[in-house]
Amino acid sequence: MEITAAVGAVLGAFGLSGAAGLNAWLPLLLVGFADRFGWIDLGDSYSWLSSTPALLGIAVVFVLDLIGDKIPALDSVLHGFGALVAPASGAILFAAETSVSSQLPPAVAAILGAVTAGSIHAGRTVARPFVTGTTGGVGNPVVSTAEDGTSLVLTILALAVPILAFVAVLILLIGLGWLAFRARRWLRERRQRRDASAGAEPIG
Repeated sequence: MEITAAVGAVLGAFGLSGAAGLNAWLPLLLVGFADRFGWIDLGDSYSWLSSTPALLGIAVVFVLDLIGDKIPALDSVLHGFGALVAPASGAILFAAETSVSSQLPPAVAAILGAVTAGSIHAGRTVARPFVTGTTGGVGNPVVSTAEDGTSLVLTILALAVPILAFVAVLILLIGLGWLAFRARRWLRERRQRRDASAGAEPIG
């Protein structure tokens, strides 16, 4: 039973850190509330996540980020900050989820969480200019809303059905990797067309 709980905690931790890669604040907020109401046990080391000041602070930043990420240009700035925030959130969530049921060293848990969240965040950051360029910015709110929804689903799955959350994170990593590859190729071709057009302009 202990082994099952430990494996479930690790798989769920991957799900939570993956959710943090899409929205750094949502899984922190939900996990904090889940611990606050006794649905999960984060242990003494991470009980601060369910404290009133922490929940209020995370909720405020979550709302601001939720709105800002729907605005073209501003979303790019937020993604820049997210390069630091998402891995940190993923590290905290992975370590918190595995602190009670797993014997995983905290440093290892933090690294796994940071890498998982950071990889997913990097994929969405590379893909966002592709969405902006091909839709004139109209698609940004749609994509951002989809990311928020996916983060919500991943968080719920991580807490309720960890194995599904883990599989979903693997699929998400593969999908974002493919999309990031397509985005880079699109940006490179766009730059080459622009350079060719500039070189073809008559002089004088």
